[in-house]
Amino acid sequence: MKFTHKLLNASRKNKSWLCIGLDPDPELMPEVDVLQFNKAIIEATCDLVCAYKPNLAFYEVLGTEGLAILEKTIKHIPSDIPAIGDAKRGDIGNTARAYARALFSVLDFDAATVNPYLGFDSIEPFISYHDKGVFILCRTSNKGATDFQDLRTNGLPLYEAVARKAQEWNIHGNIGLVVGATYPDELRRVRSICPEMPLLIPGIGAQGGDLASAVGHGVDARGEKAIINVSRQILYASKEKDFAQAARKVAEKIRKQINDYRNKAR
Repeated sequence: MKFTHKLLNASRKNKSWLCIGLDPDPELMPEVDVLQFNKAIIEATCDLVCAYKPNLAFYEVLGTEGLAILEKTIKHIPSDIPAIGDAKRGDIGNTARAYARALFSVLDFDAATVNPYLGFDSIEPFISYHDKGVFILCRTSNKGATDFQDLRTNGLPLYEAVARKAQEWNIHGNIGLVVGATYPDELRRVRSICPEMPLLIPGIGAQGGDLASAVGHGVDARGEKAIINVSRQILYASKEKDFAQAARKVAEKIRKQINDYRNKAR
């Protein structure tokens, strides 16, 4: 099944455009091992989300054990819910092919984030997996995004040039864009350039992005394809034994807010 179809099916089934970032930080977690923490979060929230997004850094920092935990975490995600590998890969062709194979064939992610700085030949190995989603970094949510992404190229800010290139490269219909909720004007501009693409929208919660504008500017004409990622706000809702139940309560609240804002935007 193509990634977009799987995403839409999960979203419609769960009435949700909430994505939970599975980014376990032992310093913030309750006293439970990382795999059990992930499993508990997934089991408590899998009927409330459209996707999960593990960030590979939180597993790589744990060494070989972390990679084993990542593999087991992916397998624990229900098969009808997409898993997005937040790896931000980007390298020359033969290395990119190895990265794509690792993320899509070995780890079996449904989608991955990639960095477009090296151009099309660094992206092509990923988009050649026609049934997988490829989210290109466009306007990232961090403060330093302005250092390069606002620079002008052929009269356009770089982030807009990336969006236009992504639209041009989307011949298999499997490209999406990462656009931060912390830049609502840019999000609205990207959505106008790419009206049908899925947008992965980080920056809600700890980074200060506004949920209402993220939904209002991010959804497509049908009120869909805006994947609102929330990590710390949900994962660390409690440091006690009730952490999974607390995470569910926060996820339910955010899902309801997203749906309320979607209804207003349509």
